Amino acid sequence: MAVDKEGGNVSIWHKTSSEQDNETRETKKVKDKENKLPKAKDQKFFSRCSEMPLVCLSDFEAYAKKHLPKATWDYFAAGADDSCTRDDNLRAFKRIRLRPRMLRDVSVIDTKTTILGTEISFPVGIAPTGFHRLAWPNGEKSTAKGLLVAELLFLLVDVRLPTPAAEAMDICYIASTYATCSMEETVAAAPAGFRWFQLYIHQKRSASVQLVRRAEALGFRAVVLTVDVPYSGKRRDDIRNHFHLPQHMSVKNLEGVFEDQDRSEYGLPANSMESRLGWEDIGWLQRLTRLPIVLKGILTKEDAELAMRHGVQGIIVSNHGGRQLDGVPASIDALVEIKETVQDKVEVYLDGGVRTGTDVLKALALGAKCVFIGRPALWGLTYKNYWKGHVKYCEIY
Repeated sequence: MAVDKEGGNVSIWHKTSSEQDNETRETKKVKDKENKLPKAKDQKFFSRCSEMPLVCLSDFEAYAKKHLPKATWDYFAAGADDSCTRDDNLRAFKRIRLRPRMLRDVSVIDTKTTILGTEISFPVGIAPTGFHRLAWPNGEKSTAKGLLVAELLFLLVDVRLPTPAAEAMDICYIASTYATCSMEETVAAAPAGFRWFQLYIHQKRSASVQLVRRAEALGFRAVVLTVDVPYSGKRRDDIRNHFHLPQHMSVKNLEGVFEDQDRSEYGLPANSMESRLGWEDIGWLQRLTRLPIVLKGILTKEDAELAMRHGVQGIIVSNHGGRQLDGVPASIDALVEIKETVQDKVEVYLDGGVRTGTDVLKALALGAKCVFIGRPALWGLTYKNYWKGHVKYCEIY
């Protein structure tokens, strides 16, 4: 059966050039007043924003592309080199067809599942992405609270759940090492939230040790070790744009660690990752923490076999959103051989290219326990940035 494409006509209000100039000036004023509510003159704009029928994740993507500064949009959207893998993550889902069975009782729908023993309301979580404050002043704190993220997930799976709050629904949020809010700030924003911590191991191992210990003490429930970044991928637009974090932002989890070094590459020294990372380091991490360990970035059955042999509890099939090594398989294409290899001995998850409820269904049917979405959460934060305090389902803010 061919899968119908979601969407339709979207009414988006186009700002005039003078309004864009005004917005630029206002943005500069707000940098040190991030929690200030909009001024009265903005009410008409916010009112019109709230009426825009954003009905799928692609609508949020289009909105974010229109309103974010070019360098920020390019950073969020970037793929490595020719971006073939980034684009194939989306195309691969469209190549998969469903074989529907009819006359089945679907009057009762239960989307709950468990990941590493914790029940979640439905099998979609938030993948680790960096620098959320580029999209919204409160950054990862707002992501952790998760009302807008929850609304995005509702659009994704087209299921209305009893409560709108991500925190209450036990949506799993994987907090990034490269966050612009510290993990302590993230936990304080949503104390009851269900969180895993994504870890990069740096050459300065003491920094990674401290991150793991902080995560464990703060109640994170797993460590997600990213294994596909011995070096940062070549993202051409970032190079062209001379991308760097604004002066008032930093990689908060690593503040003070690299103070005497050049931090021009994504807020940290260039090539600071541990490029010698090997399978023996899984044992090092296991000795460091009692938390379950999930490997993020596995794409082959051979590495899945090694992961299982080294006693990890989970695998996220991922190509880093196409941001690392261009030309590798789409995540959904790699899923089948990995699931066939590990069977039910290790939980298998997926990120990369998930944009619709049918994408979720396809991933689950091919063996994923849960999927994680990354860029859409950033698009949602961008949308929230333009109508702060004026959304019924964002009353918590």
